[in-house]
Amino acid sequence: MPDIARLSAMELVALYRGKRLSPVEAARAALARIASCDGAVNAFSLVDEEGALAAARASEERWRRGEPLGPVDGVPATIKDLVLTRGWPTLRGSKTAGTEPSEEDAPPAARLRESGAVLIGKTTTPEFGWKGVTDSPLTGVTRNPWNTRMTPGGSSGGAAAACALGMGTLHLGSDAGGSIRIPSGFTGVFGLKPSFGRVPTYPPNPNHTLVHAGPMTRTVGDAALMLNVLARPDARDWFALPYEERDYRVGLEGGVSGLRVAFSPTLGGARVDAEVAERVASAVRVFEELGARVEEADPGLGDTERIFWTIYFGAASVLVANVPAEKQALLDPGLREVAREGAAIRLDDFIRASVTERAAVGRKMKLFHQTYDLLLTPMLPIPAFEAGREAPEEGKAGRWVRWTPFTYPFNLTGQPACSVPCSFTSGGLPVGLQIVGPMHADALVLRAARAFESARPFRMPEGPREG
Repeated sequence: MPDIARLSAMELVALYRGKRLSPVEAARAALARIASCDGAVNAFSLVDEEGALAAARASEERWRRGEPLGPVDGVPATIKDLVLTRGWPTLRGSKTAGTEPSEEDAPPAARLRESGAVLIGKTTTPEFGWKGVTDSPLTGVTRNPWNTRMTPGGSSGGAAAACALGMGTLHLGSDAGGSIRIPSGFTGVFGLKPSFGRVPTYPPNPNHTLVHAGPMTRTVGDAALMLNVLARPDARDWFALPYEERDYRVGLEGGVSGLRVAFSPTLGGARVDAEVAERVASAVRVFEELGARVEEADPGLGDTERIFWTIYFGAASVLVANVPAEKQALLDPGLREVAREGAAIRLDDFIRASVTERAAVGRKMKLFHQTYDLLLTPMLPIPAFEAGREAPEEGKAGRWVRWTPFTYPFNLTGQPACSVPCSFTSGGLPVGLQIVGPMHADALVLRAARAFESARPFRMPEGPREG
């Protein structure tokens, strides 16, 4: 038996079904990894050992009877600490949050629980998920497993670090500007931002039309399995897509032969580290080797940074305004700064960005996908940088949006996009490739990611590495 904590969800379920492994053993293995590894990376804001073992024992009994609740029954899972989870507080990385346990599950947590997943804890996030790295006034700095001096990215940085180290098998992230894909790219795990509305979310927040919830896993197959669960309907989200009763694992091995694939190395002019650019170009050639018709092409999206900045930080001003005045001094200073900038945005500029300009970006991508089935880009223009910073060079690179030019455009358009680990820098840090599909083509994005994974299997760190 290999290391239980490193097994995929599909391997775990097959072993449970064959009575060769118990969900209790899998839960204990995940908890043991947390005990041995989390001190180095700080991925968890809450670990519920007692609750996890109780859930695992209940799952063990269901498997003994041959009556699992769902396709992930008994699989250890984590929830990002922005997501309401019954019986646990939702602290959001903030000293301003109440500590009382939630009385309900948000839709993604509810779907995992209903399917029998063993919820082991909540993973760290920057305060209210506001930036592309993971540190907060409440939980401190979260670190990259490949080099603990470096950031894992954010805002789902705790989930990414936990995923890479086997501290759980299925990890729930959220993404309003890159928050699943940034940490997946920096830590070398697989992360999918599904089409907007594919995974119901609740309660709404000021950035709701940018927010996607999705899986972060060590294999593409596990992400497909997890999406089967997360995409089930929930009437609380009135933005949710009509439910499609489908298995995202079906067709996963279909490959990319014959697909029309565009590669945009800079997405309109982003500056990309030379080593990252070389690794990504090598990964793109794999698609050619697998039979795809690849050509360099750019969708010409224009100034998406300004559009996103206006919408995202305008909403941040509303979020901060909702914090009681006597608690605002407890907030992350960076969050207070962007809230002030957001409050200064003119109403007509906000509406123009939110409606007219955002629609123009979406239209360009719709037309682009009339010619191309998929778009490939670097996931990030740089490898991971020093933990505790918002940007590689504070004061020069500006806010986190400046170093994530490949992520937020596809929150504006709502398209499915994933981060696939494709290589490592000479310094041993992961490099990610982004695969973007047309709106609602989640299955195609997963299929392409699986084809790449088969050609270049992913690997994970044995344990946290000190820089």
